Amino acid sequence: MDNSTPAPVAVALSKEEQAFFVQLGSRITQLRKEQGITQVQLAELLGVSQQTITAYETGRRRIQVSNLPVIAKTLHVTIEELIGSPTRASKRGPVGKLQLQVERINQLPRTKQQFVMQVIDSVLAQATR
Repeated sequence: MDNSTPAPVAVALSKEEQAFFVQLGSRITQLRKEQGITQVQLAELLGVSQQTITAYETGRRRIQVSNLPVIAKTLHVTIEELIGSPTRASKRGPVGKLQLQVERINQLPRTKQQFVMQVIDSVLAQATR
């Protein structure tokens, strides 16, 4: 009798699951580049190889659930934003125009976000004079 542990069985992904991992990988790529983080740097934080990050970003490999918080924190987003799940507004009813604008600003590259913040700071400073 062989008492060794059986090798894990690979389970085929459905088309929906494949699409999810491709979209997740695309979001990670976009956010990583906006933050100026290399694949090598992200790989070091996760304790994986750069090739694994490439596989994550192309959707060829599933990301371990335990890595999602680290990736989200590194990329300065919530896990919900990372996986593409809409975040719930704290208020009931339609989302206000300001909330929508803030969400759109959050999608901009970091340098453009900083520019928008400078403009807002300037307008607010003038308004209090």
